[in-house]
Amino acid sequence: MIKISWNNILIISRKELLDARRNRWFIIYTIIFAGLSLALSWFGLSGLGNYGLAGFGRTSASLINLVLFIVPLMGISLGAVSLAGERERGTLIYLLSQPVSPTEIVLSKFMGIGIALLGSLTIGFGISGFLIGWYGSTIALGSYLTLVLFTFLLSLVSLAIGLLISSVLKKSDTALGVSIFVWLFLILFGDLGLMGSSLVINLDIQQLFYAMLINPLQVFRLGALTTIRDNLEILGPVGNYAFRNFGNSLLPVFVSILAIWISVTLILSNFMFKKRGII
Repeated sequence: MIKISWNNILIISRKELLDARRNRWFIIYTIIFAGLSLALSWFGLSGLGNYGLAGFGRTSASLINLVLFIVPLMGISLGAVSLAGERERGTLIYLLSQPVSPTEIVLSKFMGIGIALLGSLTIGFGISGFLIGWYGSTIALGSYLTLVLFTFLLSLVSLAIGLLISSVLKKSDTALGVSIFVWLFLILFGDLGLMGSSLVINLDIQQLFYAMLINPLQVFRLGALTTIRDNLEILGPVGNYAFRNFGNSLLPVFVSILAIWISVTLILSNFMFKKRGII
């Protein structure tokens, strides 16, 4: 049984949190996400003078698309350069020479960068939520907070994937390049990839729905759409199948899948980091 020192994890996590605040890419990501969230909220609420729930629906739909493109890139790229960067700089040797286990290092990286990442997203969603509440309506507050929750889960999934990449690769530049490729693959494996696959191998509605659940970006999209519309009719037959068979259990199913993604990817990251070490 692995013995874990939470004191070590907290100390290293605090160091990762401080490093993230000095990371220029992290600062750029935060500014971009906050700026685009503010802009999308403003235009979504001001269009045609329609406020309230109509404005919330347009704003949330825009935020979903923003999250799908920006948040996975943030998490995967920040996670990808974490272990690989320290391995390349030689600081990983010093860290492992201390009474710290590889498992504690992986968990510390995940916690420290994860807290910084969630803080960055909170700034963007906080600005957007304030604007929606000021000019729009607070009736949909629960839906908005659920959307934020799904975004948090997606960011942690992306971070865990980045850590898996970083645990395998030696150079931070290589890890960053692979992370961008994985990000593009997950995006292209969304609607376009599933559409092409369904045409080539003749997937039926049930198979197409379960294929969507493989991609964490699609799981986030399904959960977010369910949150703001209470159904998936916008997806056509696939959405109707999902709602007919799962009903009110849809949101817990999507949350569980994202949680499984985080857990399994972290376990793989820990395994690969132990195998790879500082080499």
